[in-house]
Amino acid sequence: MKEMYSKLADFGKELLNKKSLAEGLPLISKYAKQVIGADRCSVFIYNSAKDELWTTIADGTEKIVIPSDKGIVGHTLKERKPLIVFDAEADPLFLSEIDKSTGYKTKNLVTAPIFNSERQIIGVLELLNKEAGFDDEDVKFMIFFAHYVSGFIELTNLYTTEES
Repeated sequence: MKEMYSKLADFGKELLNKKSLAEGLPLISKYAKQVIGADRCSVFIYNSAKDELWTTIADGTEKIVIPSDKGIVGHTLKERKPLIVFDAEADPLFLSEIDKSTGYKTKNLVTAPIFNSERQIIGVLELLNKEAGFDDEDVKFMIFFAHYVSGFIELTNLYTTEES
């Protein structure tokens, strides 16, 4: 456990040196995958003006944009709580067209909402395909980690919005 906190502290220091979402999101993804043992990670950012979720850090794919009321990440946004899906193809919320367009096969996944300092959702953290499947301990970590990275996402989003 001590080693995990030490790695988290190192991650936090490294994240502080990142000045944009484009720099920070790959680091967030890499760390989350390592800790949980997932194959892929996506950090979806919520654009309230367009009412959509987008990610440029979907491992191995180009930018993904979905309406905020679609899919498992959209459901996570709406319900404001984490979600474990043990069999993606069997879940009616699963957007299989994303797998078809990327050539990736999602078997299982876990999501967690990312809240800003005012408890508004600014994104959704999603991990895909853990060999043994996701469990409640993974959900606890996802909630903690989403909270941990939320300040970075909120501030870089604010800075980017003000610069545009």
